[in-house]
Amino acid sequence: MNILIFGATGMVGQSVLRECLIDSQVNQVVSIGRSATQQTHSKFREHILKDITELSPLTDELSSIDACFFCLGVSSVGMSEEKYHAITYDLTMNIANALVQIQPKMTFVYVTGASTDSTEQGSSMWARVKGKTENALLKLPFKSAFMFRPGAILPKNGVKSKTKLYQTFIVILRPIFPLLQKWFPNAVIDSEQIGRAMIAVARDGYSKAILESTDIREALGR
Repeated sequence: MNILIFGATGMVGQSVLRECLIDSQVNQVVSIGRSATQQTHSKFREHILKDITELSPLTDELSSIDACFFCLGVSSVGMSEEKYHAITYDLTMNIANALVQIQPKMTFVYVTGASTDSTEQGSSMWARVKGKTENALLKLPFKSAFMFRPGAILPKNGVKSKTKLYQTFIVILRPIFPLLQKWFPNAVIDSEQIGRAMIAVARDGYSKAILESTDIREALGR
């Protein structure tokens, strides 16, 4: 498979990129972002763009992509709904609409979050916006689209969160990561599992379009 990644410098994106680079069934990995990943590999190529929605210069390269792993995301803490909507919904849909014009036969995998509101009517702002984004993505004419809704994510293999507060919690809780996964199997998943599951779903598909943490684990075991 040829894989495209957005958000490869974030915590989830770093893990997804790592798993793609070590997976023998992934032939090529392309990253598009505003900052460099600092990764080098024979099958990896990255494009640093000021405007990551302007994909027309990359049409030839993107026309051979089999799956897009969309890992871009920001915390809604302290952010207005208008700004969060612009980053979470508008940016995502601008990119997705451009991609579906270039290569409609690709699979689009979007990393969202547990408790996302598919009704778009709930009291939680971030959950409504995420739900709106999911719903819109599922209507696009991609070969297939999957929404990954992980709960708490435990980073592995040296991956770090760009959010300072979250990284502080990670450092504090790291000694009990195994216990957290044992105690809360339906709510806690590690970053390596997410990366591996995204590759598996892109390759083999899945029975559901929306995958919670339990589904993400199940996708790994098939």
